[in-house]
Amino acid sequence: MKKVDRLILRSFVGPLVLTFLLSVFVLLMQFLWKYIDDMVGKGLDFWIIAQLLFYASATFVPMALPIATLFASIMTMGNFGEKYELIAMKAGGISIKRAMMPMALMVMLLTGVAFYFANNIMPVAVLKYKMTLYDVTRKKPALNIKPSEYYSGIDGYVIRVDEKGKDDKDLKNITIYDHSEGMGNVSVTVAKTGKMTVTEDERYLVFDLFDGYSYMENIKGDNFFHRPMTRVKFAEQTMQFDLSAFAFNKTDKDYFKGSYQMMNVSQLNEAIDTLLLKRKGKIGEFKETVVKHLCKGDVFKDNVEASMCDLAFLDMDNLPHYQKARIKERAMHSARTVNEDIAMYSQMLQNDQEYINRHAIEWHQKYTLSIACLVLFLIGAPFGSIVRKGGLGLPMVASVIFFVLYYVINTICIKAIREAAMPPIGMWISTVALLPLGLFLTIKATTDSSVFDKSTWSKILQKLFGNIFKSKVCRK
Repeated sequence: MKKVDRLILRSFVGPLVLTFLLSVFVLLMQFLWKYIDDMVGKGLDFWIIAQLLFYASATFVPMALPIATLFASIMTMGNFGEKYELIAMKAGGISIKRAMMPMALMVMLLTGVAFYFANNIMPVAVLKYKMTLYDVTRKKPALNIKPSEYYSGIDGYVIRVDEKGKDDKDLKNITIYDHSEGMGNVSVTVAKTGKMTVTEDERYLVFDLFDGYSYMENIKGDNFFHRPMTRVKFAEQTMQFDLSAFAFNKTDKDYFKGSYQMMNVSQLNEAIDTLLLKRKGKIGEFKETVVKHLCKGDVFKDNVEASMCDLAFLDMDNLPHYQKARIKERAMHSARTVNEDIAMYSQMLQNDQEYINRHAIEWHQKYTLSIACLVLFLIGAPFGSIVRKGGLGLPMVASVIFFVLYYVINTICIKAIREAAMPPIGMWISTVALLPLGLFLTIKATTDSSVFDKSTWSKILQKLFGNIFKSKVCRK
């Protein structure tokens, strides 16, 4: 490897790693804004939150790699052009195509790594991410009973205390409303003092109440508006509340297995074949159902026996009026039944096709997001060498514009494929649409074209508007 190759690679790797980490961070912030309400106030351990963020970050890698490749290629070639290093390379006999070769080889390697990650590591990361996120969102907020506030975090109960001791255990003026029967405030317990503790296994919250009353209404009586109430005075009473809903319980991974997001290419192929066979079987079942309603069973049994399929060969004119009426009634009933079956099976087949399309989208995305690294490099590297602007300004703006264009096209295609308005091969439209732009910029950069030169555009605009001005003068 020559020194110039090492220089180019060092200049390319730095922005690549930095932009990749920045892209993952931005996507992770978007994730946090979406699920911040499900994580705050639940008393989660730092290790659980760190696991969730790590697995979520891993799911963003296939999207972050194309962004990093685009930005790093623009920034690297732009810096070389701005510092006249490209001119020095040309003077030394190194063309732009040769200067781009080390980065191109590295991007090819990165494309292979991206596919390997999407096919082998991504399914496991998504599985872990979904499991942890499900457990976090299912966990209830941490137990926090504050003085002079009504606490309803425990299902079926509302608790209020006037004062709490410094150790958060000694309580004064406790009121506990029992809604566990689903009939309102039919049971209320009040006590002057008490002590709140949690069992060693943190499964139960225990209230030791002193000097209080329990009020209970009899809800089993016949008269709803006149129910007897029982008041029981106690010197000491113990109440337990189940805290299992507050615990962080890990869900079995088998609960999430089978989702298309957690499959590799071979598993997706197998799943798609299986779903297509099931859909074909439902179509055959639908045909049998229609035939059953139309061509089986007698329409009437008085003098003439015929099925719905035989009515076309039946001489209706020679039949009595009551038989014609019966045939019409049965025909309308069969038609309504078939129409309902068609609507039901159509919806079933539509849902099945959408589910199959989601598998196909996931299959194609493993390739398209990987190939996107190479396509966006073909756009970024020549664009940077043409504009000759480094730093974070123009490269960042250009990267955002190009990637948003790619992302918008890709999102539109995904939505169209899900709704069966486009075949799954449409996932490649975003890549194919940007490939000509990349080839065009590459050709212009390697041939020293002045496509982005100010003087070139000023001459074109001057010529264009000059001709327009002259045409107006001639008309006058």
